[in-house]
Amino acid sequence: MGYTNKLLARQREVGRPVRIGLVGAGQMGSGFIAQIARQKGVDITAVADIAIDRAVSALTNAGITDVDQSADLEALAATIEAGGHVVVNDALALPKLPIDMVIECSGVPEIAAKVALASLLGGKDVALMTVEADVTVGLLLARIAAQTGNIYTVCRGDEPVECLKLVEYVEDIGLDVVLAGKGKNNPLNETATPSSLEAEAKTKGMNPRMLCSFVDGTKTMIEMAALANAADLELTKRSMHGPAATVPTLQDIFKPIEDGGILDRTGVVDYATGPVAPGVFVVAKATDPVVHEELSYLKLGEGPYFAFYRPYHLASVEAVLSIGEVIIDRQPSLAPIAWNADVSAMAKRDLKVGEKIDGIGGEHVYGDAVPAAEAKAGRELPIGLASAGTLIRDVAKGTAVTYDDVQLDETKTIVILRKLQDALLADGQLQVPALASLLSA
Repeated sequence: MGYTNKLLARQREVGRPVRIGLVGAGQMGSGFIAQIARQKGVDITAVADIAIDRAVSALTNAGITDVDQSADLEALAATIEAGGHVVVNDALALPKLPIDMVIECSGVPEIAAKVALASLLGGKDVALMTVEADVTVGLLLARIAAQTGNIYTVCRGDEPVECLKLVEYVEDIGLDVVLAGKGKNNPLNETATPSSLEAEAKTKGMNPRMLCSFVDGTKTMIEMAALANAADLELTKRSMHGPAATVPTLQDIFKPIEDGGILDRTGVVDYATGPVAPGVFVVAKATDPVVHEELSYLKLGEGPYFAFYRPYHLASVEAVLSIGEVIIDRQPSLAPIAWNADVSAMAKRDLKVGEKIDGIGGEHVYGDAVPAAEAKAGRELPIGLASAGTLIRDVAKGTAVTYDDVQLDETKTIVILRKLQDALLADGQLQVPALASLLSA
């Protein structure tokens, strides 16, 4: 039975649909609102945005016009209990309202971290569209969720989540995962800036900073780090390989060196440039001769390495699948169970003392996927904390910004959570077996 029928069955049982509160009514959030409004057994009950008019407009475009804009939480709660819809200008108000799940679509790591923490402590399940927060403090948030009995997850629809589903599929049919990854449609340009991409962004109807995070490779590094931490896989190496590939050549490229490929070990993540995008893939090995023969007969290749490929990911369109996974199955779509990879802030140009780093997709830094142990040893600054930093030392172009190079804004929630996560990891309190057992309980 699909989630639609299960959610409708739940609605009949409890007498109302799942109530969703959503943070951020921009391009990503408004698309999500439109999808939720079409889903049976689910209601987009509350929307938070600093621009109230934008939230109202997103709901109106989805066919929802009975919108309460009161500033009084008790009045808003009464509206919700009566089956109505509300908007607020404070995301942290959502966990205080009678809703079942908070979905975050702000795109800002600090906001995502604050919303996730407030939601979990407020007894709400929470799903993030901002994977940048997950690769910064996701392991701690997953542990808090497990301890409180709530669910923390990254939403379906983005490459790391859909690739994780493919990893799970390959494992479930008894094959060995050699490598998991995604396609990228262009080589990296680490020195790209939003100002240099302004014209291109305008033609594509995109925010220049968002486009920049794609072009400079930060988004790819973040996505593959999230996948590594959720699937308990490792990076192939710092920055990964990112070879040019086509779908038919994936299994030939991403296999061990001794068998003619590029890998020095298996159980890793990487990405491929070229027409593999916008899909995700897993290269697996069939060690049993009968299974090997069967997969070859079914035209998956000569083997023993076989590529499993999903040719698309649908962003906010399929993000609604996380609602069913969380509410019905009580399982995250993607959450870290290990801390194998970090994403470090690297200087795009020579950075000078006194500059305030502008963060992901900006003029100052790009993200580089780094084995977590290497990032820790070098005291490399996570890209998710970069916008909270002001330089107290010069940093040369192409080198990692370190904790010693910056003065961090200690009032930022994401900074506080990362310090706590690092401390708990160092003390052995976020070990994989303990967390995995909590998440599956």
